Amino acid sequence: MTIFDIEASVTPAADARGVAIECEGVVHIYPGSDKDIDDVVALRGVDLDVQAGELIALLGPSGSGKSTVLGLLAGVLRPSAGRVSIGGHDIGRMPARALARLRGSLVATVLQDPARNLLPYATVRQNVLFAAAGRTSSRAEPPEQLIERLGLDDIADRVAGRLSGGEQQRAAIVAAVASGAGLLLADEPTSYLDAEGKDRVLELLNRVNTEFGTTVVVVTHDPLVAVHVPRTVTIRDGRVGAEGRHGTDYAVVGRDGSLQLPPDVLEHLAPGTLLEVIRRPDGVDLRLRGSGTEQP
Repeated sequence: MTIFDIEASVTPAADARGVAIECEGVVHIYPGSDKDIDDVVALRGVDLDVQAGELIALLGPSGSGKSTVLGLLAGVLRPSAGRVSIGGHDIGRMPARALARLRGSLVATVLQDPARNLLPYATVRQNVLFAAAGRTSSRAEPPEQLIERLGLDDIADRVAGRLSGGEQQRAAIVAAVASGAGLLLADEPTSYLDAEGKDRVLELLNRVNTEFGTTVVVVTHDPLVAVHVPRTVTIRDGRVGAEGRHGTDYAVVGRDGSLQLPPDVLEHLAPGTLLEVIRRPDGVDLRLRGSGTEQP
């Protein structure tokens, strides 16, 4: 496929509000800066599928690899191995120009620091209009309607740099919707906010997802954020460690057959622990070797 063909194929997909994500066996390595500093393996075979129009949160402590996943989904990093597909486009195989076009048409990112998301000297209305001016989606709602619909009327004509952190994040989210992006990435969007600000930002992200069908991925180290999100994915040591659905954690079977358990379960299972597999007609059970009636 030529560069022209790849770039042209991005534009029709921008009309679809939700963008699907597929990560298969993704490895990412940060090379050492010199011969005395070893390479850093940030991701070690991540498998992750996100349906178009889904809302999920990536959980994990600093250094777990979740920010690297975000960088790959944003198209600012390329995988060292494996495949990352955004809206059906394999970012590892796209030329630089095509990848830049994809980032500009399909993906919007809300950064951790609220002040970095907006033009500080412009009003909220001007920021939203500026974001809408570069959109390629014909289905995106007019920016003036977005401002009213998503509850920014009261701050629309205030200068962005003079707003509170929560107000800035809300304005940034609306600007992202105005851009017509089908994938909204939010990097620790509540880390600088008080309780009320957190609730309003998370409520807005949920509204963007449900009302516009935008795929939303929230990266956070705060487990309380998971209460507001229907699906959570825990990243641990560069792998998918567990998944949650509406507050319930589940173990994850990887494509390579590996089993990733929830973090609280691992507190009771030392590395090398043997688990017996009990096969049943309706599924399988895992049991510590030697537990129950069996002898070690």
